[in-house]
Amino acid sequence: MRAVMIRIVHATLAAAALSFAWPLAAQQPASTQVTPQDLRDGLKNPTRWITYGGDYGNHRHSPLTQITPANVNRLTPQWQFQTDTLGKFEAAPLVLDGVVYVTGPLDIGWALDARTGRQIWRYRRDLPSGLIACCGLVNRGFGVLGDRLFKTTLDAHVVAISRKTGAIEWDTAMANFQHGYSGTTAPLVVKDKVIVGVAGAEYGVRGFIDAYDAQSGKQVWRFYTTAGPEDPGHGTWRGTDEKAWEHGGGSIWVPGAYDPELNLVYWGTGNAGPDYNGLEREGDNLYTASIVALDADTGKLRWHYQFTPHDIWDYDSTQMPVLADITIGGAARKVVLFANRNGFFYVLDRATGKLIRGKPFIQTSWAKEIRADGRPMMLPNSVPSDEGTKVCPDQSGGTNWMPPSFDPSLGLFFVTARESCGIFFTWKDDYNPGDAFRGGAVQRMGETQFSALRAIDVATGERRWEFPYTAQSWAGVLSTASGLVFAGGSGNVMAFDAKSGKNLWHFQTGSSLYAGAITYMVDDKQYVLMPAGTTLTAFALAEF
Repeated sequence: MRAVMIRIVHATLAAAALSFAWPLAAQQPASTQVTPQDLRDGLKNPTRWITYGGDYGNHRHSPLTQITPANVNRLTPQWQFQTDTLGKFEAAPLVLDGVVYVTGPLDIGWALDARTGRQIWRYRRDLPSGLIACCGLVNRGFGVLGDRLFKTTLDAHVVAISRKTGAIEWDTAMANFQHGYSGTTAPLVVKDKVIVGVAGAEYGVRGFIDAYDAQSGKQVWRFYTTAGPEDPGHGTWRGTDEKAWEHGGGSIWVPGAYDPELNLVYWGTGNAGPDYNGLEREGDNLYTASIVALDADTGKLRWHYQFTPHDIWDYDSTQMPVLADITIGGAARKVVLFANRNGFFYVLDRATGKLIRGKPFIQTSWAKEIRADGRPMMLPNSVPSDEGTKVCPDQSGGTNWMPPSFDPSLGLFFVTARESCGIFFTWKDDYNPGDAFRGGAVQRMGETQFSALRAIDVATGERRWEFPYTAQSWAGVLSTASGLVFAGGSGNVMAFDAKSGKNLWHFQTGSSLYAGAITYMVDDKQYVLMPAGTTLTAFALAEF
């Protein structure tokens, strides 16, 4: 992924909505207070979508059934909202009280009428000059509690915004953006806390996960994703750089999950830094390329599982953890499901972190399998080198930040899978705050790349079905209780039969998909809302 440095003083950005079917609303509907219980309930009220993953388990599986496999071919655009902003959507919109709340590139946010796409308000942040951001000037969405929205910013702040007006209510700095820190994740709101993480591993940051008081914006706790001298994992940082952990990476890109019964939040962490040169940081490099389970009240580590020890391929574990209650071998298990960028699909016990199963869901050449002790069985000739080493997957991984979905009734996990290989090179980079700190590069091998929507049986880890795309896809996934899966590629938003994978419907948006669809109900009509490029399109069944 390409690192970007921009200089922004002021940007006057317009936004427009095109309405196909509905009259413009006169004013914003009255707002209800979102309570912690509302967040725990998730999609029990299916008219809403109030967390990034739909619920705390990140299922992205809606109970709505108005749109079915039998009638999905009648889906038509109802409205479009065009931001007139450079960049692309990677956010999951929130919907509440007939209002869509969505963030876009360059730290802009909007409130839109969910029936028409009419803009109610726009939030725009004046970003500082010298901004450093890796992998796109994007944001992945709002969190919500009470009458406030919360978001991270590209200059490494967390802000609270009025749901009614879009005005700032508090603004707290997480870190110094001039040293490469940035914020792109949507917050995870738990009880009275706004929990977020920081990005910037490609610039040698020390990653962390923070909790902030939702009322005041005051920091409540911090967990560092690279183990310092006070942490039990500190001995996993060795090598020629005695302070490798201080700039060891461990970014956070997407929100975690929450188990209210265990009071644990679960977060995937990013790659170690420098990305491709491990000589300066010998050892496993905890807690990078891992999932960490933290006490939601204190931020204390309850357990961790490292997917890629001593990651030298940029295999961030910044994917979305999915919590599920499933039956394996006749026994009921409470688990974390995780399709990892390293190409393996994992099932972990969510109380202990113990590995239940790890199985590849794409072609992998860096590791053959996951051993019973939870560590990968490495394959020879997979280490980046001066002359270049072919490794599968490439640095974009078997999947990436794009969210999967999980249908509990079918026991199927739907994920955008990427088949790709690359030539990995390594060299020495010196750490300088704010400068790129990769220790190498990757040359993609275009002839080996393709993507597919894959359905994985979570009880066995076997692939149930797949639908290949004609090109690489970065789209997330949504499923519904009526037996549909929404995903796509090459600008096409598509609907599939959840049981068979049959493609039932598609619509060409004209822009690449870098986010997942959501669905909601307003005035007894179910909508499917899909971000594409810098346009939101709302679909519903055509009325004849």
